[in-house]
Amino acid sequence: MTRNAICSALISTAALVLASCGSGAAGDSAAQAKSTPASADGVPFAITEHGAFNEPWAADFAPGTSVLFITERPGTMKFVDLPSGRRGTVTGLPKVDYGGQGGLGEVAFLPTERSATLGTRTIYLSWVEAGDGDTRGAVVGRGKLVCEEADACRIDGLTVIWRQDPKVTGRGHFSHRIAFAPDSKTMFVSSGDRQKFTPAQDLSVNLGKIVHLNLDGTPAAGNPSFPGVARREIWSLGHRNLLGLQFDAQGRLWDLEHGPKGGDELNLVKPGANYGWPVVSNGDNYDGRPIPRHSTRPEFAAPAISWNPVIAPGDFTFYSGKLWPEWKGNAVIGGMKPTVLVRVAINGENAREVARYPMDKRIREVVEGPDGALWLLEDGKGGRLLELRPR
Repeated sequence: MTRNAICSALISTAALVLASCGSGAAGDSAAQAKSTPASADGVPFAITEHGAFNEPWAADFAPGTSVLFITERPGTMKFVDLPSGRRGTVTGLPKVDYGGQGGLGEVAFLPTERSATLGTRTIYLSWVEAGDGDTRGAVVGRGKLVCEEADACRIDGLTVIWRQDPKVTGRGHFSHRIAFAPDSKTMFVSSGDRQKFTPAQDLSVNLGKIVHLNLDGTPAAGNPSFPGVARREIWSLGHRNLLGLQFDAQGRLWDLEHGPKGGDELNLVKPGANYGWPVVSNGDNYDGRPIPRHSTRPEFAAPAISWNPVIAPGDFTFYSGKLWPEWKGNAVIGGMKPTVLVRVAINGENAREVARYPMDKRIREVVEGPDGALWLLEDGKGGRLLELRPR
């Protein structure tokens, strides 16, 4: 159903500024974002709904097609042929450890494997698997997607190629996003700190890191050299909970991550860089204990932009400009608290928020379609697939 009347649902600027997840002490970063809601006349899209899903988490188009594959966190996956509206299911999925923030996560296809039909192609998934006792961790697997029927596909030969190490207790901060390098010869995976704080600075583990891997999951060549005993797959460290990982049109890697009470970040990711968590942050601990700001420790890489109050980001994409030329190169970010779509302009290594658009519910995923339309997934049970096009 098209909702051209979305503008009528806009709330006042003052109310939107106050809508956040946690009050969050203000940081002192020069890139600190201001709450700048769009006016009622500034919403440049109409929304069409395309059904609901069971806790959808990630989505990716099979390259060369208009078929969108959607993961559901309890451990299922669906696909939608967008021109026809035909929906189907995928079998051969792994057993997942579901609960808290855990379950089935990312779905990703190699951009170089393009075909006008689904046929057979490589598929990458991430999910949370159980360990010994009450432990668990994220993994990445690779298999072959086989689609021989109109309404059903299966995954053959799914094999785990990378694991978070060590597995620990708790059900948060898995991250497990996947981004292929521009040449599609290697891949990057975000690995959250698992709410354990200090592993983000420990080079003997891969928690709180971005890792750089060959397509078979082994450490890629050319990774940074770190002093002492370090994991060979580590690309960068000092990360908290990275729910977005994307390359821009210039071939630069960026991550989007949750801060604590304040301090959500968009970072330009450089090899060997340390992003400071938990030593520094532009937010504070949930119990009120302050954390030194990025500006106090210049040896740590500072975010291109941070948010106070937070936006609780889902995923994001760098927009091509096909349907909204003025958005070309902008980061389009799904917000979960407040429920907004945030647009950020990039200028060199800096970023600034230029607009935000109120949404009905939390936005977990943002994907650009082949023709430039934006496709969003709402978070939680009954999360809808939304199509955005110019009004």
